[in-house]
Amino acid sequence: MAEEEPRRRIPLVPENLLKKRKAYQAIKATQAKQALLNKRKQQKGKQIQFKRLEAFVRDSWRKHRDDVRLRRMEQRPGQTVVPQEHKLAFVVRIADIKGVSRRVKRVIDLLRLRKNFTGTFVKLTPLSLKMLRIVEPYVAWGHPNLKSVRELILKRGQAKIKKKRVPLTDNMLIEEHLGDCGIICLEDLIHEIYSAGKYFKKVTKFLWPFHLSVARHASRNKVGFLKEMGKPGCRGEAINQLIRQLN
Repeated sequence: MAEEEPRRRIPLVPENLLKKRKAYQAIKATQAKQALLNKRKQQKGKQIQFKRLEAFVRDSWRKHRDDVRLRRMEQRPGQTVVPQEHKLAFVVRIADIKGVSRRVKRVIDLLRLRKNFTGTFVKLTPLSLKMLRIVEPYVAWGHPNLKSVRELILKRGQAKIKKKRVPLTDNMLIEEHLGDCGIICLEDLIHEIYSAGKYFKKVTKFLWPFHLSVARHASRNKVGFLKEMGKPGCRGEAINQLIRQLN
């Protein structure tokens, strides 16, 4: 008889090590499953956006129109003399800026009008008047009275502190950030803006751009609502009616 081959000895693994391996595999399986669910959740929110040919044509036409308008404005500069009776302007963005030229976008960013129906106070200077002419087809602006300035700040005034919106409900907040300018309460802040005083730039930087309310029927009848809003450009004293409408 042939000699029997010696049996291979299977190496024994300690039981505690087997338990650790099993637990580790369970953890890795759970993590992989969770990662797959998160990926599906993200992909579900990201839908493929198709852009119609009309949108490309519209954007190209807008950019061409802006380039022609700005070129004409440089060739024939308009009046940039600041009126003595008005030092303050309120600017509201009332039109979309998709497809406009880079120069218009840059001025919109400088005015902090990144969304439709947002508004800011601007001190009228030759430079600011030139900026308003650049973005004239997309904004409405005019000269607000004291009542409009007061209503805007009391109803929609928010401070910008550490890139966060903070409602102006406490004078201590104003004194803490603007006390070195002699502004310690809401009335001082309103007076500084309306008079376009020495610290106007610092005060407007402290305030968040005003987010105005849009009528409920705007989503259903956008064309009719834009007709109610009126044409963009300088409105003079009529800007107060627009502020009442959107405030």
